[in-house]
Amino acid sequence: MANTYCTATNTGKGFFTHEDRGNFFLAGHPGDVWVVGNNAAGISWINRVSGTAKVKAEAQAIVDAEVETAQVAWDALSAEEQGRNSRPVKYTLP
Repeated sequence: MANTYCTATNTGKGFFTHEDRGNFFLAGHPGDVWVVGNNAAGISWINRVSGTAKVKAEAQAIVDAEVETAQVAWDALSAEEQGRNSRPVKYTLP
């Protein structure tokens, strides 16, 4: 199944429901990027949460920028603090 990409701010409880998760693929990523199954229920969810549609390249650029910012912050930590967590890594959106 194809995916649709959008940005939307998670507003907390009710932003997505158990029913939503059963009706379409949904995955959140850094930068308020959401990967949504491309079906009627997924598109309806994007509209419900006032999402802004993105092409995959735009969504990937947002995620990459957020990861790069997190990498810079991690690099600035002391060795002890770095030992508590691993360095954020870039990845490709599905």
